[in-house]
Amino acid sequence: MVVVESAGITDVGRKRKGNEDSLFVDDALGLYVVADGMGGHQAGEVASNLVVTTMRDYMRQFVGDGEVTELPHADKTLSINANRLIGGVHLSNQVVHQISTTKAGYRGMGSTISAVYFTEDGTMIITNVGDSPIYLIRNDAIETLSVPHTVIAEQMAMNPNAPAKFGKAFSHMLTRAMGIEKTVKPDICEVQCFKHDMLVLASDGLSDKVSPKEVLHLVKNRHPEKACHILVNLANERGGDDNITIIVLKVKSVKQEKSRIIGLFSRIVDGIT
Repeated sequence: MVVVESAGITDVGRKRKGNEDSLFVDDALGLYVVADGMGGHQAGEVASNLVVTTMRDYMRQFVGDGEVTELPHADKTLSINANRLIGGVHLSNQVVHQISTTKAGYRGMGSTISAVYFTEDGTMIITNVGDSPIYLIRNDAIETLSVPHTVIAEQMAMNPNAPAKFGKAFSHMLTRAMGIEKTVKPDICEVQCFKHDMLVLASDGLSDKVSPKEVLHLVKNRHPEKACHILVNLANERGGDDNITIIVLKVKSVKQEKSRIIGLFSRIVDGIT
């Protein structure tokens, strides 16, 4: 069992008229989600809201002793909780895609998703689609656990010198997003959780303006709510060009904390058809 102290903020920024980001924070459920929507005529706002509400409703069914609906095609290499979280991602993708293809005003809408789920076994499961980062702060170091699905990031993985050939416009050109296709391929990892771990989930309105090292410096040793306000204010001071969303999590205790980290794994999971 993991006890978490959390806070989350979403802010329109200084340049946008509307906020297309959505977030979900639930300490009792152990689920935290950031979604950055895209699409004209408020379609991005609709897409991101559909992502977080579908994830919320799907994961809530596993609390208590009620009847549950497990999605098919479970991956045997993942834990049951990881499969459930991935199932929520696939279901959210299907919901956004269906609405985008049936309502003309929402055609082409999509969203990123970054989610963290704490399990009763003392692990944290991280999944993402798109470029909204998830940072882990542990032992005065910061690590990005999410996998950016952008043209530049994927080119860099193949050839470290490739990004120099691309312009700035490619930095947020997504190679994967929620709702664009019938299926989606999220990345996922499951990590042992330890007391004093901190996690930061953010939209690119924050990550474009504040570096990981700055996040580390501003978040560690601060209450999550205070850290959220400091980071959002800094992003706005540096232009506030986009919507800014952030969730900060601090692990207060872990029951039966293990002495070693469960093997960190990250892999692409095929979409459900």
